[in-house]
Amino acid sequence: MDPSESIVTNTQNSDHHQVLLTAMRAADLEDILSGKGPFTVFAPSDSAFEKLSQEQMETLLKPENKNDLQALLRYHIIAGNLSASYILKAMCRGKGTASFTTVQGDKLIATMDGIDIVLTDSNGNSARITTADENQCNGVIHEIDSVFLPAKI
Repeated sequence: MDPSESIVTNTQNSDHHQVLLTAMRAADLEDILSGKGPFTVFAPSDSAFEKLSQEQMETLLKPENKNDLQALLRYHIIAGNLSASYILKAMCRGKGTASFTTVQGDKLIATMDGIDIVLTDSNGNSARITTADENQCNGVIHEIDSVFLPAKI
């Protein structure tokens, strides 16, 4: 990823975030994630989206479900630039855990499992950061191995 480019541009150029790009476009979030930021995006890889059923994905991508898709994507975004180092320091201060509020308004709890940072949402779903600190001109992307689903989706 090119750190001089935006989150959206780097997602477009990625060979393993095409489902995320499709979702961003269907949710009309391209302009926001191309903007000034900074944003931290916990970006599910294409293989993470494959864990959802084909029916779930088709339903989410329908125009009439744009609000649900926006909620799902905002569940993966935090305002600010949170590097892996920042997350680790917050966990140290929090005696092994740190809490971050997504732009959707829900919390993600960060913990360690061996050498991996694991994020857990308020529904108990968890995802590992598989690639950290992909810097962008308007924030940072951390690739994760699962998709967080808000309770109402």
